[in-house]
Amino acid sequence: MKIIYLGQAGFLLETTRQTILIDPYLSDSVAKIEPQNYRRIPVENRFLQIQPNVIVCTHNHLDHLDKETLCHYVDENSQVTVLSPYSGWKELRAFGGRKNNYVLFNVGTEWTENEIRFKAVKAEHSDEYAVGVIVYAEDKAYYFTGDTLYHSKVFESVAKENLEAVFLPVNGKGNNMNFADAKRFAVACKAKYVVPVHIGMFDELKADDWECPNKVIPKIYEEIVLK
Repeated sequence: MKIIYLGQAGFLLETTRQTILIDPYLSDSVAKIEPQNYRRIPVENRFLQIQPNVIVCTHNHLDHLDKETLCHYVDENSQVTVLSPYSGWKELRAFGGRKNNYVLFNVGTEWTENEIRFKAVKAEHSDEYAVGVIVYAEDKAYYFTGDTLYHSKVFESVAKENLEAVFLPVNGKGNNMNFADAKRFAVACKAKYVVPVHIGMFDELKADDWECPNKVIPKIYEEIVLK
């Protein structure tokens, strides 16, 4: 599976049969509300032209459920499966479209689309409905935590998973883990690879400064090579 980092906590996943978006943020809408949180990296419009089969929004915060981005993929004429927990699901249904499938994706829910399985797992965040998502594809499990703090109940959701990679926030603000707790989280997950995200878009933090075993540093708009 090809995984491209879109910045913040956004990802584009491509398999031979599917195109999947997770928490795409390809606008500057946050800056309209919080001017200090302007995007440091310009949008590459080519990513707004894709036609995803599945979109996952892990919670209802603007940099994860961004209507200025999502309107490029979801409208009256699209045919997209949209997975989101209750807080986001309520908002997303407003996009309408008879062919779109808006799936309530709360903790514990699983959804299979063209042999790719998605599982919603616990996240500890200021949106009480926030989830992480494990994507099972090509006999591997990829864990995208969404926004979360270090919490024992999160590990209960993923305790039995054999994870190829975990993609986790390290910025330490907005109810996300800081460098120290993200390292502890990564070690506890026992994933083969660890990818730090949620930095470099609204701040000057650098993944190079985060010390963690098995770290793979992503570059925005480039494929994440796990090796």
